[in-house]
Amino acid sequence: MSNVDIHSLKSVREASIALGEDFVAPKEGVDTELRARRDRRGLSALTSSPLVRKIITFNLLGLMILVAGLLYLNTSRDSLAFQRAASLLTEVELIADVFEAQVPAGTPVNLATADGVNAPKTLAELDLRGQSDVFVFDPSAVLVAQSLGAERGNSAALGNPADGGTFITDMLAGAWRGIARVIGGAPAGADTVTSQDLVRQLLGQTLAGQTVVVPAIDASGQTIFTVATPILQNGAVIGAIGMASAAGEIDQLVKSERENLLQMFLIAIFVSVGLSFVLASAIANPLSDLAAAAEIGRDKSSSKRAPSRVRIPDLTARPDEIGRLSGALRGMVGALYDRIEANEQFAADVAHEIKNPLASLRSAVGTMRVAKRDDQRERLLEVIEHDVQRLDRLVSDISNASRLDSELVKETEEPFDLLNMLSNLSDYLGQSASDKGVELVSDLPPGPIMIDGLEGRLAQVFVNLITNAVSFCEEGDAIRVWVRRRDNRVLIVVEDTGPGIPDQALSKVFKRFYSERPEQQFGNNSGLGLAISKQIVEAHGGVIWAENIRPTDADVTSDPLGARFVVGLPI
Repeated sequence: MSNVDIHSLKSVREASIALGEDFVAPKEGVDTELRARRDRRGLSALTSSPLVRKIITFNLLGLMILVAGLLYLNTSRDSLAFQRAASLLTEVELIADVFEAQVPAGTPVNLATADGVNAPKTLAELDLRGQSDVFVFDPSAVLVAQSLGAERGNSAALGNPADGGTFITDMLAGAWRGIARVIGGAPAGADTVTSQDLVRQLLGQTLAGQTVVVPAIDASGQTIFTVATPILQNGAVIGAIGMASAAGEIDQLVKSERENLLQMFLIAIFVSVGLSFVLASAIANPLSDLAAAAEIGRDKSSSKRAPSRVRIPDLTARPDEIGRLSGALRGMVGALYDRIEANEQFAADVAHEIKNPLASLRSAVGTMRVAKRDDQRERLLEVIEHDVQRLDRLVSDISNASRLDSELVKETEEPFDLLNMLSNLSDYLGQSASDKGVELVSDLPPGPIMIDGLEGRLAQVFVNLITNAVSFCEEGDAIRVWVRRRDNRVLIVVEDTGPGIPDQALSKVFKRFYSERPEQQFGNNSGLGLAISKQIVEAHGGVIWAENIRPTDADVTSDPLGARFVVGLPI
């Protein structure tokens, strides 16, 4: 079994003690319950997490805005429309050139009677392909010949762009039309308009000698491009060629492109959701474990069951904010338990220290009842008075020590001149030292040394050190207070020519209630002064230590020439 200090609660708790061969230590409740929660965790637990929902929502929101912008700002329709219009214009002008090549130079031509040019035969011999409708008109706008795309047997070999499936686009368009019907009512019936009717609308300008390209909408709401160009003989218009594209040809091409975009959008959604779950599990699950560990410890501590120690999962290996959070929580919980154990230890020490004067009082009171001589009673009254004063001093020091932590946190640090404070303390405490026959010497450098801190609390430290030195010195001794600046720190040293500190007590003088004093000074100090001083210095980011002054460092066994306390503070 390891060494155990029975006066230290922390030592007892951390000791490994076996109570027999069959003894089995109980499992930690917090860890067991946390592992059980982790084992029960599934996809449903992940999807129910508000953090996971936010991650998925924001990822999808950005993706949807991107796709909506692409659909709204997509210029492919305009580009396809321009290309299709240019293609139709080229085709209709080529057909017109074929007719013009057959027109006799000086002979009148009548397309209606096939005089000069046989329009139906010429149109049939062109072997037109595609689904566009071609019409030939004479100068009086009478239809002479036509070739309809639906009647051409070779159109199937080119493939119909409408044959491509656009399931997603059609579904969304159908949903939009349904919503529009619900909101705006049923649309009014549209008149049937044929491609020939649309071309005839261009003949007025075409027979006047102009080539016209006009997009139009048929009865079903589909886009049709109509083109008309004149047939010329020696600069005179002898007829017109009109062409209309297949209904919805451009719409279907645009729908096909949008279908491809939406398909990629759906794939991106699945990928984004999957990656969001992976990202969320890497964030939400560790955070859930950290929160669950704290909640389990809180619930157990507030219940009537025996509380378990809160154990925060160790995620410090993660090089991110969650790793930092885990480390911070573990450090905070560790500091909290250290504070709890320190308070418990402090309470135990207080009880132990108070019991000594109370036992002395109880003994003195009991003895006074049987004491018969006046000198004995007087001696017992002196003991009682001394113990009461000791209790009063002890309770006051304990009260100051217990309030110190909260006051150090609440008070605001301000810059002040350290040398000015030490000079005032030396003047104030020099008189009491002189009354005892002890000389107090100050060795302070010129110029101010500004530090940030609580001036009143640091003054309390140096008052404790100087008064302690005075209490150990005798008439003819001296105390020196000197200051030196070292880079970013300042050293304040209080040294005396007293008896020094026993070597075994150098590591104990800063412990609470520890006092190493002559027998005639017993009970005059609570043993909290140096402990409070150490707490104040460390709260300011400084250090404090004690050492003996020896004639030479080579001979550590020589008698000390005095004691030295060193305080180092950052500046």
